[in-house]
Amino acid sequence: MAYKILVVDDEKLIVKGIKFSLQQDGMEVEAAYDGEEALNYIKEKKFDLVVLDVMLPKMDGLEVCQQVRGFSQVPIIMVTAKGEDMDKIMGLEYGADDYIVKPFNILELKARIKAILRRSVKKVDINEAPKSNTLEIRGLKVDFDSRRVFINGKETNLTAKEFDMLVLFMENPGKVYSRETLLDTIWGYDYPGDARTVDVHIRRLREKIEVNPGVPDYVHTKWGVGYYFQS
Repeated sequence: MAYKILVVDDEKLIVKGIKFSLQQDGMEVEAAYDGEEALNYIKEKKFDLVVLDVMLPKMDGLEVCQQVRGFSQVPIIMVTAKGEDMDKIMGLEYGADDYIVKPFNILELKARIKAILRRSVKKVDINEAPKSNTLEIRGLKVDFDSRRVFINGKETNLTAKEFDMLVLFMENPGKVYSRETLLDTIWGYDYPGDARTVDVHIRRLREKIEVNPGVPDYVHTKWGVGYYFQS
């Protein structure tokens, strides 16, 4: 079954180029040209991934991303203008899985798309999923079948990457993972991103599962080394 991709950009030539290239790889591609149209498409249809430009008419990409995360965990790659570091960080803060900077090489975009799709399709294919369909440590419970997370019985919504990262930590309590290892494991060996992506996702994960993110109870930092889960 072909992957279904939504490309959102108000520059029709860019959309046309991305669409053609992805279709050559057997993907089904739909296009939206403003934020409101994109939001409606995502509500009405099922996509495997969204490529979302930040600068859009009617509703900018950051707001679209934030609203989408209220009802869907579809992977999102934000497209930002060169030098707009704040857009990159804000995109990740609002729940994007990755970002790419204009002007970009279409091969780099395709590499990022494929890396995310592999992780999303495999779901919890980090080593082996436990025999039980749930895993619970000190009130933090993961349901593997539904990919839902509960803290003391109350559900918290995680993005696909946040979920995969939490599962990796919980299945290997006490093991310290460097940023590079997390990039390789969660995003894929050929993922062309950088360590800041990991740091932002760790911060977002802590904000969702910790009572006090500044003094974490579950996901700890080993300074100069990486991150680990305290069981």
